[in-house]
Amino acid sequence: MSARPITYYGNPVLHRRCADVTVFDTALADLITDMFDSMYAADGVGLAANQIGVDLQVFVYDCPDDEGARHKGHIVNPVLSAPSALAGDVTGSEGCLSVPGPRAELPRAALATVTGSDQNGNPITISGTGYFARCLQHETDHLNGTLYVDRLPAPQRDALLREAGLR
Repeated sequence: MSARPITYYGNPVLHRRCADVTVFDTALADLITDMFDSMYAADGVGLAANQIGVDLQVFVYDCPDDEGARHKGHIVNPVLSAPSALAGDVTGSEGCLSVPGPRAELPRAALATVTGSDQNGNPITISGTGYFARCLQHETDHLNGTLYVDRLPAPQRDALLREAGLR
């Protein structure tokens, strides 16, 4: 398969909810392979389908947690569970392949759980803490049309977009 170009902030596919996957076939498996290739080529730890211009509810990840354990996989039609107040929030540095360069401090839930399907349509649940929880939330946000910069105050978002050359 092959790496595809990254879609940048401002492209309409990044600013709306992606379509649900309804067909689980070789085209979906090929897309997931391309997504991994694209993520690795861009030095990312997660990638949503719309970040390569594909309007589908799919993301891939190869991301460590705060203890150094590596988590690698994909999820189709992900649904993020409401964060538990018991786990609390963690503020950390966040960046995005679709807003290349700048990073910002952003609070996220310390624990995240996403349910969905694998590429064959089998149900899966993925949970993570720390940095991996941040990744799961970040990628699910992408598929719902929200980029991390959209969670920042407008002046900070505008400054980051200018720094990235997107304004």
